[in-house]
Amino acid sequence: MEPKEAYQAVLKEVKKKIAGKEEVIEQMFIAMIADGNVLLEGVPGVAKTTMTKTLADVIQASFGRVQGTPDLGIRDIIGYTYVDSENSIQLKKGPIFSSMFLIDEMNRMPPKTTTALLEALEEKIITIGDSTLDLPKPFMAFATQNPLNIEGTEQLPKVLTDRFLIRIAVGYPTAEEEEQMLRIKETESEVHVNKVLGAEDIIGMQAKLNSVKISDSIIKYITDIVNASRTDMHVVMGGSPRAEIAFMRCAKARALVQGRGEVTVDDIKFLARPVLSHRIAVRSTGGIGVNGVIDGLIASVQAPQA
Repeated sequence: MEPKEAYQAVLKEVKKKIAGKEEVIEQMFIAMIADGNVLLEGVPGVAKTTMTKTLADVIQASFGRVQGTPDLGIRDIIGYTYVDSENSIQLKKGPIFSSMFLIDEMNRMPPKTTTALLEALEEKIITIGDSTLDLPKPFMAFATQNPLNIEGTEQLPKVLTDRFLIRIAVGYPTAEEEEQMLRIKETESEVHVNKVLGAEDIIGMQAKLNSVKISDSIIKYITDIVNASRTDMHVVMGGSPRAEIAFMRCAKARALVQGRGEVTVDDIKFLARPVLSHRIAVRSTGGIGVNGVIDGLIASVQAPQA
């Protein structure tokens, strides 16, 4: 199945349970093709978890989930070893050994536990004792987090958020979307979501990423934007080279989703906030938020002519 056709099939099924949010769903699908992890941020109750679970429902792949709590331990995520009745060492794998892994309310977890995820998110491997184990292929982590003004939340370190390919801001629905949501909830028990993709389909789409062309002028545009983020007066820490790689991979994935074989300037502009918002640190005294800084970068950096 071609990526564009696959996305339309997934969107049709997800929309059975989700009102609106097409742009969020598209960004999640883009990250999946780009073989990356997704950080979803928004206040409680805006369907972050529901969207992730519904996306998992339409894909024939294993699904695991943990709920972020202050007492969540490392072994609750990655698993542990134990000695059985015959004095043999056995391994009990944790929920992270799933193709699609959901970390709900990640910024309620203790720092020691979140740090244990660095290896898995970046290298797709897990170390338990003396053993290093591969995670399933494909592997994709979704993490939700609440804004920092919500009670019980903690600031996630940049070294961790940088391991997420994109951050998606999930806002309140429009009045029309809320009405549609209530109609969906009224008949939810009667709705059946079909599985339209398998793990091999995802791996196949990921393999097509290298076939998408990206011109030298677009590559320069990406590096110009990221370099500008490092010198902006409102920024304490700008984007790293990992941000540039994320731009390129996501832009190629978006081109595939839209049925194109080449990256365009519009792909980069569309991805600027998801790629950069969790990677740059803005001065608290600057009077401008992270999205304002990113919008300013896009406005000030000259884009190549089509």
